[in-house]
Amino acid sequence: MPYTPAGPDLEAFAVALHEHAPRLYITNSGVHNPTGAALSPVVAHRLLKLAEAHGLVIVEDDIFADFEVSPAPRLAAFDGLARVIHIGSFSKTVSASVRCGYVAARGDWIDALVDLKIATNFGGGRLAAELILRVLTDSGYRRHMDSVRLYLADQRMRVAERLGALGIAPWIVPQAGIFLWCRLPEGVDAAELAQACLKEGVVLAPGNVFSQSQSQQGFMRFNVAQMEDERVFQALRKALQAL
Repeated sequence: MPYTPAGPDLEAFAVALHEHAPRLYITNSGVHNPTGAALSPVVAHRLLKLAEAHGLVIVEDDIFADFEVSPAPRLAAFDGLARVIHIGSFSKTVSASVRCGYVAARGDWIDALVDLKIATNFGGGRLAAELILRVLTDSGYRRHMDSVRLYLADQRMRVAERLGALGIAPWIVPQAGIFLWCRLPEGVDAAELAQACLKEGVVLAPGNVFSQSQSQQGFMRFNVAQMEDERVFQALRKALQAL
Protein backbone atom coordinates (compact mmCIF):
# COMPACT_ATOMS: atom_id res chain seq x y z
CA MET A 1 0.00 0.00 0.00
CA PRO A 2 1.19 3.53 -0.72
CA TYR A 3 1.87 5.30 2.58
CA THR A 4 1.30 8.84 3.83
CA PRO A 5 2.69 10.52 6.98
CA ALA A 6 -0.60 9.62 8.72
CA GLY A 7 -0.88 5.99 7.59
CA PRO A 8 -1.84 4.05 4.47
CA ASP A 9 -3.37 5.85 1.50
CA LEU A 10 -7.03 5.04 2.13
CA GLU A 11 -8.16 5.67 -1.45
CA ALA A 12 -5.62 3.17 -2.74
CA PHE A 13 -6.55 0.83 0.11
CA ALA A 14 -10.24 0.91 -0.86
CA VAL A 15 -9.39 0.27 -4.52
CA ALA A 16 -7.24 -2.73 -3.58
CA LEU A 17 -10.03 -4.18 -1.46
CA HIS A 18 -12.51 -3.93 -4.36
CA GLU A 19 -10.12 -5.19 -7.04
CA HIS A 20 -8.29 -7.98 -5.22
CA ALA A 21 -10.48 -8.99 -2.24
CA PRO A 22 -7.46 -9.68 0.01
CA ARG A 23 -7.93 -11.65 3.22
CA LEU A 24 -5.01 -10.29 5.24
CA TYR A 25 -3.31 -6.93 5.76
CA ILE A 26 0.00 -6.69 7.65
CA THR A 27 1.11 -3.29 8.92
CA ASN A 28 3.02 -1.24 11.51
CA SER A 29 0.96 1.43 13.26
CA GLY A 30 3.43 3.10 15.61
CA VAL A 31 6.76 3.22 13.76
CA HIS A 32 6.13 2.16 10.19
CA ASN A 33 8.87 0.29 8.40
CA PRO A 34 10.42 1.70 6.24
CA THR A 35 8.93 5.22 6.39
CA GLY A 36 8.88 5.88 10.16
CA ALA A 37 5.35 7.34 9.88
CA ALA A 38 2.76 7.00 12.66
CA LEU A 39 -0.90 6.12 12.19
CA SER A 40 -3.41 8.89 12.93
CA PRO A 41 -6.71 8.26 14.79
CA VAL A 42 -8.77 9.35 11.76
CA VAL A 43 -6.97 6.98 9.39
CA ALA A 44 -7.16 4.16 11.94
CA HIS A 45 -10.94 4.56 12.28
CA ARG A 46 -11.54 4.67 8.51
CA LEU A 47 -9.18 1.75 7.93
CA LEU A 48 -11.07 -0.43 10.40
CA LYS A 49 -14.38 0.50 8.77
CA LEU A 50 -13.04 -0.65 5.42
CA ALA A 51 -11.67 -3.86 6.94
CA GLU A 52 -15.01 -4.64 8.55
CA ALA A 53 -16.93 -4.03 5.33
CA HIS A 54 -14.66 -6.39 3.38
CA GLY A 55 -14.06 -9.11 5.98
CA LEU A 56 -10.35 -8.30 6.19
CA VAL A 57 -8.12 -9.62 8.98
CA ILE A 58 -5.31 -7.29 10.08
CA VAL A 59 -1.97 -8.29 11.58
CA GLU A 60 -0.56 -5.33 13.48
CA ASP A 61 3.19 -5.82 13.85
CA ASP A 62 4.27 -3.75 16.87
CA ILE A 63 7.92 -4.76 17.00
CA PHE A 64 9.07 -1.11 17.26
CA ALA A 65 6.59 -0.07 19.98
CA ASP A 66 9.11 0.52 22.75
CA PHE A 67 11.00 3.05 20.63
CA GLU A 68 8.06 5.45 20.79
CA VAL A 69 7.97 8.42 23.14
CA SER A 70 4.28 9.22 22.55
CA PRO A 71 2.43 6.09 21.41
CA ALA A 72 0.46 6.30 18.18
CA PRO A 73 -3.05 4.83 17.97
CA ARG A 74 -3.21 1.07 17.71
CA LEU A 75 -5.69 -0.72 15.49
CA ALA A 76 -5.95 -3.54 18.03
CA ALA A 77 -7.05 -1.09 20.73
CA PHE A 78 -9.61 0.65 18.51
CA ASP A 79 -10.91 -2.69 17.25
CA GLY A 80 -10.92 -4.57 20.58
CA LEU A 81 -9.16 -7.50 18.81
CA ALA A 82 -12.31 -8.28 16.83
CA ARG A 83 -10.40 -8.64 13.55
CA VAL A 84 -6.89 -7.45 14.49
CA ILE A 85 -4.09 -9.79 15.58
CA HIS A 86 -1.51 -7.80 17.53
CA ILE A 87 2.07 -9.14 17.58
CA GLY A 88 5.34 -7.93 19.06
CA SER A 89 8.88 -8.95 19.88
CA PHE A 90 11.98 -7.88 21.78
CA SER A 91 14.49 -8.64 19.03
CA LYS A 92 14.89 -4.92 18.22
CA THR A 93 15.18 -3.64 21.81
CA VAL A 94 17.02 -6.43 23.67
CA SER A 95 18.91 -8.48 21.10
CA ALA A 96 18.39 -9.75 17.58
CA SER A 97 19.42 -13.19 18.83
CA VAL A 98 16.55 -13.33 21.36
CA ARG A 99 13.62 -14.66 19.34
CA CYS A 100 10.80 -14.24 21.79
CA GLY A 101 7.59 -12.32 21.24
CA TYR A 102 3.89 -12.24 21.96
CA VAL A 103 0.50 -12.45 20.27
CA ALA A 104 -2.77 -10.80 21.34
CA ALA A 105 -5.86 -12.01 19.49
CA ARG A 106 -9.44 -13.16 19.90
CA GLY A 107 -9.75 -16.02 22.34
CA ASP A 108 -11.30 -18.33 19.74
CA TRP A 109 -8.32 -17.78 17.40
CA ILE A 110 -5.57 -18.63 19.87
CA ASP A 111 -5.66 -22.43 19.58
CA ALA A 112 -5.32 -22.22 15.79
CA LEU A 113 -2.42 -19.78 16.13
CA VAL A 114 -0.68 -22.11 18.59
CA ASP A 115 -1.16 -25.00 16.14
CA LEU A 116 0.33 -22.86 13.38
CA LYS A 117 3.36 -22.02 15.51
CA ILE A 118 3.97 -25.66 16.38
CA ALA A 119 3.56 -26.70 12.74
CA THR A 120 6.07 -24.11 11.51
CA ASN A 121 8.81 -24.18 14.16
CA PHE A 122 7.93 -26.85 16.76
CA GLY A 123 7.50 -24.32 19.58
CA GLY A 124 9.63 -21.62 21.15
CA GLY A 125 12.84 -21.57 23.15
CA ARG A 126 12.41 -21.71 26.92
CA LEU A 127 15.73 -19.97 27.48
CA ALA A 128 14.69 -16.95 25.41
CA ALA A 129 11.37 -16.71 27.24
CA GLU A 130 13.03 -16.87 30.65
CA LEU A 131 15.57 -14.26 29.58
CA ILE A 132 12.84 -11.85 28.44
CA LEU A 133 10.93 -12.42 31.68
CA ARG A 134 14.05 -11.47 33.66
CA VAL A 135 14.72 -8.46 31.42
CA LEU A 136 11.20 -7.11 31.86
CA THR A 137 11.03 -7.62 35.62
CA ASP A 138 14.51 -7.27 37.12
CA SER A 139 16.92 -5.55 34.74
CA GLY A 140 15.92 -1.90 34.42
CA TYR A 141 14.44 -2.37 30.94
CA ARG A 142 12.58 0.96 31.13
CA ARG A 143 15.79 2.85 31.95
CA HIS A 144 17.51 1.03 29.12
CA MET A 145 14.83 2.11 26.66
CA ASP A 146 14.90 5.69 27.95
CA SER A 147 18.57 5.86 27.04
CA VAL A 148 17.99 4.14 23.69
CA ARG A 149 15.26 6.63 22.74
CA LEU A 150 17.52 9.58 23.61
CA TYR A 151 20.37 8.11 21.59
CA LEU A 152 18.15 7.46 18.57
CA ALA A 153 16.60 10.95 18.70
CA ASP A 154 20.09 12.45 18.55
CA GLN A 155 21.17 10.07 15.80
CA ARG A 156 18.13 10.78 13.64
CA MET A 157 18.90 14.50 13.65
CA ARG A 158 22.65 14.02 13.13
CA VAL A 159 22.22 11.53 10.29
CA ALA A 160 19.47 13.60 8.63
CA GLU A 161 21.79 16.62 8.65
CA ARG A 162 24.71 14.70 7.19
CA LEU A 163 22.54 13.07 4.52
CA GLY A 164 21.09 16.47 3.67
CA ALA A 165 24.58 17.73 2.90
CA LEU A 166 24.74 14.99 0.24
CA GLY A 167 21.39 15.97 -1.26
CA ILE A 168 19.56 13.07 0.41
CA ALA A 169 16.38 14.29 2.12
CA PRO A 170 14.18 12.44 4.65
CA TRP A 171 10.60 11.94 3.43
CA ILE A 172 9.62 12.79 7.01
CA VAL A 173 11.69 13.09 10.17
CA PRO A 174 10.09 10.43 12.38
CA GLN A 175 9.36 11.02 16.03
CA ALA A 176 10.80 7.61 16.94
CA GLY A 177 12.57 4.54 15.63
CA ILE A 178 15.78 3.61 13.89
CA PHE A 179 14.95 4.35 10.24
CA LEU A 180 15.05 7.34 7.92
CA TRP A 181 13.18 6.89 4.64
CA CYS A 182 14.93 9.27 2.27
CA ARG A 183 14.49 10.70 -1.19
CA LEU A 184 17.67 10.55 -3.26
CA PRO A 185 18.92 13.35 -5.53
CA GLU A 186 17.04 13.68 -8.81
CA GLY A 187 17.99 10.97 -11.28
CA VAL A 188 19.81 8.72 -8.80
CA ASP A 189 18.60 5.12 -8.80
CA ALA A 190 18.70 3.55 -5.32
CA ALA A 191 19.69 0.10 -6.59
CA GLU A 192 22.64 1.54 -8.50
CA LEU A 193 23.68 3.58 -5.47
CA ALA A 194 23.46 0.51 -3.25
CA GLN A 195 25.58 -1.52 -5.68
CA ALA A 196 28.24 1.20 -5.80
CA CYS A 197 28.36 1.40 -1.99
CA LEU A 198 28.53 -2.38 -1.72
CA LYS A 199 31.85 -2.25 -3.58
CA GLU A 200 33.10 -0.08 -0.70
CA GLY A 201 31.89 -2.63 1.88
CA VAL A 202 28.73 -0.70 2.84
CA VAL A 203 25.38 -2.50 2.67
CA LEU A 204 22.33 -0.26 2.09
CA ALA A 205 18.59 -0.84 1.60
CA PRO A 206 17.25 0.55 -1.71
CA GLY A 207 13.59 1.58 -1.84
CA ASN A 208 12.32 -1.19 -4.11
CA VAL A 209 13.27 -3.78 -1.49
CA PHE A 210 10.16 -2.49 0.31
CA SER A 211 7.95 -1.96 -2.75
CA GLN A 212 5.80 -4.66 -4.29
CA SER A 213 5.09 -2.29 -7.20
CA GLN A 214 8.82 -1.59 -7.66
CA SER A 215 8.06 2.15 -7.77
CA GLN A 216 10.44 3.42 -5.06
CA GLN A 217 13.70 3.50 -7.00
CA GLY A 218 14.23 7.10 -5.91
CA PHE A 219 14.16 6.24 -2.19
CA MET A 220 16.44 4.50 0.28
CA ARG A 221 16.04 3.42 3.90
CA PHE A 222 18.86 4.24 6.31
CA ASN A 223 19.32 2.69 9.76
CA VAL A 224 20.58 5.57 11.92
CA ALA A 225 21.83 3.18 14.60
CA GLN A 226 24.36 1.80 12.11
CA MET A 227 25.64 5.08 10.71
CA GLU A 228 28.24 6.14 13.24
CA ASP A 229 30.99 4.74 11.01
CA GLU A 230 32.44 7.49 8.82
CA ARG A 231 32.94 4.95 6.02
CA VAL A 232 29.19 4.97 5.34
CA PHE A 233 29.21 8.64 4.37
CA GLN A 234 32.48 8.29 2.49
CA ALA A 235 30.98 5.48 0.41
CA LEU A 236 27.81 7.48 -0.25
CA ARG A 237 29.77 10.57 -1.27
CA LYS A 238 32.00 8.60 -3.63
CA ALA A 239 29.09 6.71 -5.17
CA LEU A 240 27.00 9.83 -5.70
CA GLN A 241 29.87 11.57 -7.44
CA ALA A 242 30.35 8.59 -9.74
CA LEU A 243 26.68 8.14 -10.72
